[in-house]
Order: sequence, then C-alpha cells, then structure tokens
Amino acid sequence: MIRITPDYSATLPYSLWTADQVKRAEPKLAAQAQVSLYQLMLLAGTNGFALLRQRWPQAQHLLIIAGGGNNGGDALVIAKLAIEVGMQVSLLVHGDVSRFPAEAAQAWQELSLQQLTQINTLSEAPKDIDVVVDGLLGAGLKGHVRDDAAQLINELNLLELPILALDIPSGLSADTGQALGCALKCDATITFIGVKQGLLTAQAANYCGKLYYSSLGLDSVLQEHEPKSCQRSDYSKLRGLLPKRSRTAHKGMFGRVALFGGDLGTPGAIRMAGEACQRVGAGLVTVISQPENLPIILSGRPELMARGVHIDDEAIVTQFLQATDVHVLGPGLGQSQWSHWLFNHVIASDALLVLDADGLNLLAKSPLERRNWVLTPHPGEASRLLGCSVADIEDDRFSAALEIASKYQAVTLLKGAGSIVASPSGEVRVLNVGNPGMASGGMGDVLSGMIAGLLAQHLPMFESVCLAVCLHGQAADCAAKDGERGMLASDLFAHIRVLVNPEN
Repeated sequence: MIRITPDYSATLPYSLWTADQVKRAEPKLAAQAQVSLYQLMLLAGTNGFALLRQRWPQAQHLLIIAGGGNNGGDALVIAKLAIEVGMQVSLLVHGDVSRFPAEAAQAWQELSLQQLTQINTLSEAPKDIDVVVDGLLGAGLKGHVRDDAAQLINELNLLELPILALDIPSGLSADTGQALGCALKCDATITFIGVKQGLLTAQAANYCGKLYYSSLGLDSVLQEHEPKSCQRSDYSKLRGLLPKRSRTAHKGMFGRVALFGGDLGTPGAIRMAGEACQRVGAGLVTVISQPENLPIILSGRPELMARGVHIDDEAIVTQFLQATDVHVLGPGLGQSQWSHWLFNHVIASDALLVLDADGLNLLAKSPLERRNWVLTPHPGEASRLLGCSVADIEDDRFSAALEIASKYQAVTLLKGAGSIVASPSGEVRVLNVGNPGMASGGMGDVLSGMIAGLLAQHLPMFESVCLAVCLHGQAADCAAKDGERGMLASDLFAHIRVLVNPEN
C-alpha cells in the first residue's frame, strides 16, 4: 500500500518517458501497488499541495484552475486540502463536470463547494489571490490548444501571479517540449510518476519554472512495465568517465588532434576550439588554417601547434590527417573555394571526425555517409542537413536528432535548450545543462574542441559527446556567477580545467 504522504524532490531521476508510456502504465502500476487510481490522485494532490506550501508559505488565497481530465482532479484535491487548513479557495472549472473521468468526479464529489468561491471567468476572480494552481490541461494533450482554453491560458499569463503546474504546464507538449499554440508560464512544475521527456528540452524551460518530481512511490514499478523512452545526463553522473592519470603519463598517451578551419577573418573560432581541446586534456593539438591566421592563433595560445595551408597544399593536409587520431572540421571554415577544398580532403579521411559550423553546411550541400564521426548542428544547421525548416526541427527535436543520426550514420548532437544526443542505433540522451549566457559567438567552437579532446583520450564516442556537453554547460554555470549577460566563450576555459579534474 502507498501512504498518502508528501514525497517530492527537485532532484530528477535519469530515466525519461513519453506521456503515452506513463498513461499506459498507470493502471498496471496502481494494481501492482494495491491502490486505486483515485488514491494515486490523492497522493498527487498531496504532493502538489505540500510543494505549494513550501514555496509560498505565506499564501492564504488560492485560485484553482481545474480542467475536465484527471489533471483537473489533482487540482481539486489541492482545493480540498487548502480548505481543510483554513485557506481561501477560488475555483474555476473549465469543462463539463458531468463528463469528468471517474477519479476526477470522485474528487469533485468530496469537495465542499460551500467553503469555496466558484467563478466562471477570470474577471470574477478576487483581487487578493496569492497563488494559481494549474490543473487545466494535462500531459495527454494532442494538437493545438483549443480556442477557449487558449484564451484562458493567455489571460492567466497576464495576471503576473505565481503559478504551480501539476504534471505539466497547460499547453506544453509532454513529448516534445513545444508550446502547442500557447502554454502557461509557470513558476514551478511538479510532475508525477515519470519525468516526461519534453519537460527538459525545446521551449519547456520558458514555461516550467523550477521542476520537481514525485514518483508517487511507483518509479521502480514503472520501469518494470515500460522501457524508458530515453534518459538524461549531467556532469555529476558522467564525471566518473574521466580516469585518474598515471603518475608516469606523457602527452603521447592522450591523443593527437588536428583542427581544420579558420578562413580569412575568422581565426578566433579555430583558436578557441584548439584551446578547448587542450583544456579537456588532449595531448597534442595542431590547428590547420589560412597562413594569415597563424600569428593570431599562436600569440593567443602558444601551446598550440599551427600550420598554414593554401589551396593545393595537399601533401601538408594529408600529413596531418595521417599523423593525428581525431579531426575537427568546421570552426571558422567559411564556404569559400579554400573551404570547399579543405572540406573535401578532410572528410575523405576515415579517422574520428567532429564536424561543426560551416562543415555541416558544406555537408548539407553534398550529403554523404561516413563512419566514426560526430555532427554538432544547431537547429538552423539541422534544418539544412534534413532539407526542412527550422520550425520542423523544433517541433520535434527528438525525431530530428534521430533522423540526422540515421541519415548520416553519425552520433548527432542537436544543440539548443535541452541538447539532444542521438546515435545511429537509436540511443537518445537529453542534456538540459547550461544557461542563457551561452547565447554568444564561439560557444559551439569551444564545444567541438572539447568533444575532440575527449575522443583523443579514448573515451567512447557517444559518451564523449555527452560528457563534453555536460562539462560545457557546467563551466558556463560557473562562469554565470559573474552574470549571464556578457559571458564570453573564453570565460569557460578556467572552469573547464577544474571540472576535468574531479578528484581535486
């Protein structure tokens, strides 16, 4: 039996699920736990109310928004609990009570309507509301929000009141993280049973606020009935991939990396990628760029090796391709004649390759399959790789990442809020790390160098990408302590060095 006591946390589990998986498993989970679905609703409401009291301890007047599904039933449970402790409750029911599902109908019957204020529109709401509880639309929402619900959501967004979402902010897709026409901007969200994958990517961060999780005591049982759709990772989970170094280590043990890029006018990108490669621990790093760029590259980071190449310096390029273990192609590459020439030579090698920036744009013009490579597109580059719009990519980032991975047979990192890593075999990882300060030039170049530096140290490809993203985001969070606005990509370097030495 499950005890009806609060149990929630801001620490999220690593397994993620789709809305249909959780819905499909819920009756089986209740049966196995020997509880009714209504008892699960009571437990969800109890956890939601406990979180509300923790976050807003001074709140005295709640506005409960209850839709016509079991998400609305969870909200009705909170209304009942609030009345029991002497709080004022205003209730707006959006939907036909006579058509409530059984559990929500039971919650409605147990609610003492005499002790609350029922309203039909937000204009009737009292002026002293402290917190809004969102139980309007649940995780099962398919398609765009209907006009009547959309109007209510838009009106709620204008209230500028704290909002607690139950399971998911109304209007947000639980599977993709996209707003389905519109979505409610909440201050906190408590999700139940399983963390829905859409809560960690795309637009979700704009709507969820602080995310909390309550398993309702069913997390271990859920995994018995449904395979997870994917999983998330973070620095604390992956830092163990970085082995301690032998006291007799030398630079030859940690790989040789060659980075190709930096057309005229863009030496900074390839220089930062090179330094990032060094900062995660690669042994020897060489930058191959336009000859005019070498003074800037070497004066900025003299530990780098560098070589300038002109068109037709094929022997030099071949020498570095053969003498190094991992290649990076793209930072500052451009799309000039020189860029096309360099692209064609590097892409033909069968060594480990990280392809970024204009390397991806050139690939989109001449698609090919290859082995042993990593593609690192942002949504714009991803749209060109798949021949679709950016909106198509953002509508379902999971599907887009998997499609690129399959089409190009590459481990694919789809960058953005809630980055997604996908493999050709179908493995998917969500990495909801970092902060808005990373929206500045050079961040992607640094990340490409970090991926290559980890690959050079013989970490598996998929794990190298995931770890690099987590290190990158964690370093940005450290740098953001001085403020997000104005953060530079080079601000991450000092923090990266600390993070790749977790034993210190």
